[in-house]
Amino acid sequence: MAVGQRPADSSGVHVWLVLMKAHRSLVRHAERSIVALDMCISDFGVLEVLLHKGPQSVGEIGRRVELTSGSITTAIDRLEQRGLVARAAHASDRRARVVHLTPGGKAHITKEFARHKDAMDRAAHGLSKTERNTLVELLKKLGTTAERQLTEGDTES
Repeated sequence: MAVGQRPADSSGVHVWLVLMKAHRSLVRHAERSIVALDMCISDFGVLEVLLHKGPQSVGEIGRRVELTSGSITTAIDRLEQRGLVARAAHASDRRARVVHLTPGGKAHITKEFARHKDAMDRAAHGLSKTERNTLVELLKKLGTTAERQLTEGDTES
């Protein structure tokens, strides 16, 4: 170790701090990218879910994009008014509605998602493809471990 250099901190709190700072930077980058697409974050999230997961119930979309029932209804109303999504009756649940992209909505989000993907690729350009893959695997492992601690309780306290 060089003179004046501190040993690397591998503590859980340091991991959390570094991850939190990186997350904030990526969120700011993503928000700037999405706002530049003339869209709000919640509308983009709804359209992205429908693009990648196909038609979904209103409740499922809300769960995936972490919006309350009132907020998801408002977002879907906005997107429906713009002609980007449509609602239909659920096949097996008369109380539920399924939301799907209209042809214009699919064309719109496909184009806009590609632009957003390019922006996020630029944000991650400091890592090689191999480093990105390793980071994704490590973050999944970290998330799984943290989630398990929540459900099992922290027994090492």
